[in-house]
Amino acid sequence: MSMFTTLKGRVVQRALILVGALMLSACGLLPGNNHPPAPTNASTQDYSYIIGPGDNLNIIVWRNPELSMSVPVRPDGKFSTPLIDELVAQGKNSVEIARDIEKLLGKYVRDPVVTVIITGFVGPYDQQIRVVGEAAKPQVLAYKQKMTALDVMIAVGGLTDFAAGNDATILRTADGNKQYTVRLKDLVKRGDISANVEMKPGDILIIPQSFF
Repeated sequence: MSMFTTLKGRVVQRALILVGALMLSACGLLPGNNHPPAPTNASTQDYSYIIGPGDNLNIIVWRNPELSMSVPVRPDGKFSTPLIDELVAQGKNSVEIARDIEKLLGKYVRDPVVTVIITGFVGPYDQQIRVVGEAAKPQVLAYKQKMTALDVMIAVGGLTDFAAGNDATILRTADGNKQYTVRLKDLVKRGDISANVEMKPGDILIIPQSFF
């Protein structure tokens, strides 16, 4: 087989791939083509961190150091202390947990004053950020207030060489699973900060593979 024939075959193959991609695009089958751009601002000012399994609670009982301790939140969303058999932590913030502990300790301690400090920051599953597809390190991330797509991409190590970054979408569970496009290639590869958008708790960032 001559070099000319080989090159001709490659050109034809690339042309067929391009035509196929254009046909898919026209039919609306390529990722991101039928979705609106993601809103630049998405976080809420009154956001309060919600405790989830895997978080660690540092419980401080004023004037009662023997009752102060650090405990993990179990996979079932509960925790225990020597005076508390079980208490649900998942779905609550640190202030709510502190008040719950005070009520239970009131049986043993007069007017207990409790402070709860959260460490670990895993959060409940429905508020975690999930990154799937052509990220260097697809993973689950704990949501943080004012978290952006750039923060997420730094955490997952950027895009792979096969990523169709500008066809990426955000599946926003907080908006009833509505999908938005996000220009990750422009953001990560070209440094276009105008492509940066804020994330919401529960977002799923989907990065498809490039067709060619």
